[in-house]
Amino acid sequence: MTRSATRPADPTTEPPATQTQPAEQRHAAELAFLAALDEGPRPPGWALTPRAVVTFVCGSAGEPLVLTGEPPAGVPAKLEITRKFVGERSLVERCVVTLAGERGLLLVGEPGTAKSMLSELLAAAVCGTSALTVQGTAGTTEDAFRYGWNYALLLAQGPSPEALVDSPVLTAMRTGRVARIEEVTRCLPEVQDALVSILSDRRLSVPELSGAGTTDGLVPAAPGFTVIATANLRDRGVSEMSAALKRRFNFETVHPIADADAETALVRRQATAAVERAGASFGVDDAVLDALVTVFRDLRAGRSDEGWDVERPGTVMSTAEAVQVAASLGVASAYLPAGDALDLMPGHLLGVVRKDDPADHERLLGYWDGPVRRRAEHGSALWRRLWDLRENLR
Repeated sequence: MTRSATRPADPTTEPPATQTQPAEQRHAAELAFLAALDEGPRPPGWALTPRAVVTFVCGSAGEPLVLTGEPPAGVPAKLEITRKFVGERSLVERCVVTLAGERGLLLVGEPGTAKSMLSELLAAAVCGTSALTVQGTAGTTEDAFRYGWNYALLLAQGPSPEALVDSPVLTAMRTGRVARIEEVTRCLPEVQDALVSILSDRRLSVPELSGAGTTDGLVPAAPGFTVIATANLRDRGVSEMSAALKRRFNFETVHPIADADAETALVRRQATAAVERAGASFGVDDAVLDALVTVFRDLRAGRSDEGWDVERPGTVMSTAEAVQVAASLGVASAYLPAGDALDLMPGHLLGVVRKDDPADHERLLGYWDGPVRRRAEHGSALWRRLWDLRENLR
């Protein structure tokens, strides 16, 4: 039997495709359009006005915006700005005001509430790049916030500006841009506190370079420099921030999506994109997707829309997890079409809830014996099918 297959592209003739792109590349057309649209006052170093930044993140409410006058080359005369962050506009406005005042912004909330995405969008709109990022871990050192050395040059010529290796934070300071620090509370307290002087003094001391092209070994921050950090409220093993560091940040809490329809639309959109990246089309029925989001919302809130109590699992039932399950159902339907996507849902849900606490397995079974059974008894064919799949949770 002869089998045909699509051969991968020749890397010598075509640039390799990428799985994802940073926000400034994904939305380059919108950023260029907004820069031409709003010519109002901008804080020092900003690529867009604060009003345009809010529009970039929250969208133009489904209406196209129109440029007055002749558009710049490559920029359309009108464009609808897509909504990228599903949350309160007032939250985004407060974040933008914080950044315009060159104050540190700390986005806190449960895992999976799009804190990192909001941080990326804000940085891309404010300064044109979201790449100046430090990922906080237990192994992150002070060098990630301050600087390191090219040791070959250091040994050859001693401490010099050429031998200095800037951290993403120091690069942001020199260029007046936004530095992003993901999961800052994952860093050890003594590492976190390297940010205290940076955020308060707005300069970084490099004592090894005293007299080598700097003022007493100090690197001052250019106008526009600031920091956006994120922290998860329910992560285990995190390091508490010092009071001194907390005072350098404005805290903003990113809550789970309140509107069920908005959450379902987001899950559908992101799952569709994920399945398309996997080379297939998203074929999960809307009814199945609605049921999936309903399960996540019930377990997250500890209460169903009907008012029935639900025992919450220890695992965070986030929107991000719902997207992953929906994407898995879509990929399975495309490449392993042995059954309906609904038949696969219990197994994937079990994979989500058993990540932390083994007792969450029983809580999921309790949910099946509660709201799922009641909805089945009330005549819903879809929930009846889910109830019949209870054995798949064993």
